[in-house]
Amino acid sequence: MPFFDPATDPGSNFPELLRRSGLGSAIDAAGTIDVPHATTCVALRYADGVVMAGDRRATSGNLISHRSMEKVVQADRYSGVAIAGAAGPAMEMIRLFQLQLEHYEKVEGATLSLEGKANQLSAMVRGNLPAAMQGMVVVPIFAGYDLRRSVGRLFAYDVTGGRYEEREYVATGSGSLHASTVIKVGFNADLDRGQAIDLAARSLWEAADADSATGGPDALRGIYPVVATVTGDGWQRVDDGELATRFESIASEVLARSEVPAPGADAGGEPS
Repeated sequence: MPFFDPATDPGSNFPELLRRSGLGSAIDAAGTIDVPHATTCVALRYADGVVMAGDRRATSGNLISHRSMEKVVQADRYSGVAIAGAAGPAMEMIRLFQLQLEHYEKVEGATLSLEGKANQLSAMVRGNLPAAMQGMVVVPIFAGYDLRRSVGRLFAYDVTGGRYEEREYVATGSGSLHASTVIKVGFNADLDRGQAIDLAARSLWEAADADSATGGPDALRGIYPVVATVTGDGWQRVDDGELATRFESIASEVLARSEVPAPGADAGGEPS
């Protein structure tokens, strides 16, 4: 243990002790730990169920700590969880949630209802409140296919464990404002699978364009957002090859929209 003279003794201030011992590089002036955070996730309903999507970037302050984090995870055959917030507690919460659903099914011989799954996750988020008060906030999205009602359903949460069912779409994370705006403009109740995936992909594209903590598609590294559908056939993750094609189409549209006519040219690009 290090020794301090009376002038440099940090006393009972633990973050200051770490800092003066050369161990506090991950702790800021306010005494909070700079841990990796997951960012933008969205979910929306469509005709056959729900689509869930999340970017792959995790940030620690102004640094990109991970480029390929998976924030949209299968909970069981008919449901999934998307997380934003402190990455470590979030992933631990998801693993425990998966285990509890599996344990219930083995003990009872039947799956927990979708409403019951949403309530169970609510209790886990509420249990994380002491850590959330120290900066380890976890705010998930839960979505799935309700076999009893034959419909996809969405649930949003707040940091205290409050659970709110959404009728059309939900977004969480630092880029949620931009992503939800895109979905709000393009959403309708009759979307098919392709249209719903396109809308989710476009929402993440626009979020990445406006929010530095949200990662866009990385064609160079072959990293694309995690996108999955949950229907009466269960959980199905969208293949990266399909996503690459969809994002190439979005990029082409954005490029065409951003092209500026040469000086003296008319709207068709021909010299006037």
